[in-house]
Amino acid sequence: MSFILHPIDTVESISPADFKKNYLDPRRPLVIKGLTNNWAAREKWTPEYLKQVVGSKVVPLYDNSKADPSKPINSSAAEMPFDDYIDLIMTEPTELRIFFFNIFKQAPQLLEDIAFPKELMGGFLESMPSMFFGGSNSVTFLHYDIDLPHIFHTHFGGKKQVILFGNKWKRRLYCIPNATYALEDYDVLNPDTEKFPALKDIEGIEVFLEHGDTLFMPTGYWHWMKYVEGGYSLSLRAWDASISRKAASLYNLAIKGGLDSVLKMTFKANYAKFRERLAVKWANQELAAGRPF
Repeated sequence: MSFILHPIDTVESISPADFKKNYLDPRRPLVIKGLTNNWAAREKWTPEYLKQVVGSKVVPLYDNSKADPSKPINSSAAEMPFDDYIDLIMTEPTELRIFFFNIFKQAPQLLEDIAFPKELMGGFLESMPSMFFGGSNSVTFLHYDIDLPHIFHTHFGGKKQVILFGNKWKRRLYCIPNATYALEDYDVLNPDTEKFPALKDIEGIEVFLEHGDTLFMPTGYWHWMKYVEGGYSLSLRAWDASISRKAASLYNLAIKGGLDSVLKMTFKANYAKFRERLAVKWANQELAAGRPF
């Protein structure tokens, strides 16, 4: 491991004043282990229950392979009935995962089992709770969320590994130009710093989430996730209070989302190779300049 990874701050509970002062305002990640103690979902959302309420709806699945430059970002690798997929991830290793699934459209009654932590902050996008599912061996590539929300990420089931980096490291992480993800050619758990020297000594945070734990990820934080065991997570998203952050979100959606997709579909592999070369150039420049300071 060539990254310098620190443990995350972890609390059972936290007051709104402490949360705002020590984590929301300075944008520091935090694990709150008891945030879901009063959620019915904590005990109710078993694999069997979710299979019962969602049923055999066919869902798109994603794997660990590098993105195909000839396809739109987030193109699925396979499809499967939801109940069969849950059986798969809970019984055997698989790379297949479900990405950004609005399970509440299929089973709106599930909303009664959770509570937005409005006592800690405002701005929640109540129409956009989403779930993520994965089997052991499935990995979410290193990225930050394009719309720049604060995220409360609650995990259910088996253990999940998360590695976080502040946005100041983005160019050293070989951030792809006009995108919100990093070069996919290095192993986040064991990066080759001879081939990718800018990765050496980058500082981040490592956390292992267990059933019921909630990770607060501030706006713009880079994250990489691995399902150590089969499980699923719920993300609740909230806007940052600042006007500048909202403007940055709109810019990302228009430029890094819309324009980039057009260029990617038009120029395909040539555009992908150009962006990767530029990512390497930027990373080397940051390293040579000793940034970030």
